[in-house]
Amino acid sequence: MLSAYRVQGASLERLSIDNGAPIPDDAVWIDLVAPTTHEDRSVEKYLGVAVPTREEMQEIEVSSRLYAENGARYMTATLMCQSETAVARTTAITFILASHRLITVRYDDPKPFSIVTNKLARNCAAAASGESILLELMDAVIDRAADILERIGAEIDATSHDIFEPEGKSGGLSYKEILKTIGRKGDLTSKVRESLVSIGRLLLFIANDTEGTRWPPDTRAQLQSMQRDVHSLSDHATYLTNKIQFILDALLGVVSIEQNNIIKLFSVAAVVLMPPTLVASIYGMNFKHMPELDWTLGYPIAIVLMIVAAVLPYMLFKWKKWL
Repeated sequence: MLSAYRVQGASLERLSIDNGAPIPDDAVWIDLVAPTTHEDRSVEKYLGVAVPTREEMQEIEVSSRLYAENGARYMTATLMCQSETAVARTTAITFILASHRLITVRYDDPKPFSIVTNKLARNCAAAASGESILLELMDAVIDRAADILERIGAEIDATSHDIFEPEGKSGGLSYKEILKTIGRKGDLTSKVRESLVSIGRLLLFIANDTEGTRWPPDTRAQLQSMQRDVHSLSDHATYLTNKIQFILDALLGVVSIEQNNIIKLFSVAAVVLMPPTLVASIYGMNFKHMPELDWTLGYPIAIVLMIVAAVLPYMLFKWKKWL
């Protein structure tokens, strides 16, 4: 799908380019979503720049993601997608700045894109350019990453309460469910961290580019502010990663303690039942000369002996505080 955005008054108007229709000359943002070969060629013919393929966008080398070619600047970043679902993932999106126009190439629909389009549809500066729209997108991406990290932090706190809550006051989650939650949050945090690293490199590339061009002072200040935000969010993601690892270690420790308690109970039960078993084994022998077999009180005495033999080890364990 090919869409073109142009400034109309105080808003950014979206135009859907279908069936080989020409791209408006005043378009400041061209958005390619899962583009076809024909749409790629239309944009390449319009701006004289090459549109990268999906395979080229997946490359992880910095030189393949951030570079300048034929007067255009190519920047590929990894953004979060479907972060609120159980199948959160990352997606590569390419931003191309050419002739003060922005071209975006993507195969998913991250939420920051809809946020920015709705925002600029309501209020857009008359002098909006591809550079300003790119910074708006980056600002929305950073805000979105911050929201995801805040949600992860709150959910991790709730999970830690389930682990360390006093007995009888927990929410009733099983250790298996808690372990799955920890795993999902750890995976999501790593994806957010990967996205922040990618965004940080993109902002650094733009910052280096601004040194050779005349960007407005307020734009430079906004760019520096976003770089600081990315750095602080990366530190926070590292903190959450360490916290998740601590909670995972704590959970495994609690599970190990409970397993040891269960094994201890079986061991105590075996020791407590061993003396009565010995008494019963002795009097279950089929020897002819066993005087106790002829006693009238032999059976009650054997029962009492087995009870005493079971109680004494139990009292010893209680006295030693092994139970």
